Amino acid sequence: MKTDWTGYHQDKDQLRAEVWSLLKQQAASIGDPFGHIPNFVGADFATERLANLPIWQQAKTIKCNPDSAQIPVRMQALQDGKRLYMAVPRLTDDRCFVELTAEDLQKQNISIAESAIARKALSYGKLVSFAEMEPIDLVIVGCVAVARNGGRTGKGAGFADLELAMLQEFGLVQIDTPIVTTVHPLQIVADSRLPMQAHDWALNWIVTAQEVIETNTSYPRPIGLNWDSIRPEQLAQIPILRKLREQLTNNQ
Repeated sequence: MKTDWTGYHQDKDQLRAEVWSLLKQQAASIGDPFGHIPNFVGADFATERLANLPIWQQAKTIKCNPDSAQIPVRMQALQDGKRLYMAVPRLTDDRCFVELTAEDLQKQNISIAESAIARKALSYGKLVSFAEMEPIDLVIVGCVAVARNGGRTGKGAGFADLELAMLQEFGLVQIDTPIVTTVHPLQIVADSRLPMQAHDWALNWIVTAQEVIETNTSYPRPIGLNWDSIRPEQLAQIPILRKLREQLTNNQ
């Protein structure tokens, strides 16, 4: 099956198609997994496991992807009184993150459960620029497939890697900020199936409903934006990237 982002990496395209098929065959996905960060059976239990980890309990500010699979994670973050940043889907706004706190929602008389849904979060939360954001203590990313050595792939659009690189450029994500995902066990594949490239951000933790995996990844973390790896259509579609490149050009 072709998605918007098929064709950049044939092996990963094939791997994603396999994982989506497997989730569908085993009735492990909620809704159609194809072309998405799959919403999976047991996402709420995986979130419970995540919430018991010290990295979660110590985090005051959390960044999470906008996909349905991580609705329970966003809900948990708000219930636990954390500041939550969610990326605007496809990074289409200059201010490409939405900020949510339980306190702000309470003032607006909005339930946490409702605001954990991405499209609601966009209307109830506050759009913020990088300059308005607090440093992030924990990052949650959505994945289609993961490996126990920290390898990961999303849908193939590269949004998670771009977001992290930009956050790092602005000093909001550090070299040791933990990167975590919640997935179904069927999304875990052999290490050899998920080779990582220089601009890819690896996982430090993988959490399923059944287990917590600390990857102790040996993949080096990218240092900021790698302009050579940014595709023309990413520049065309993501306004903040164009702005950053202009600033860079002007400063040279």
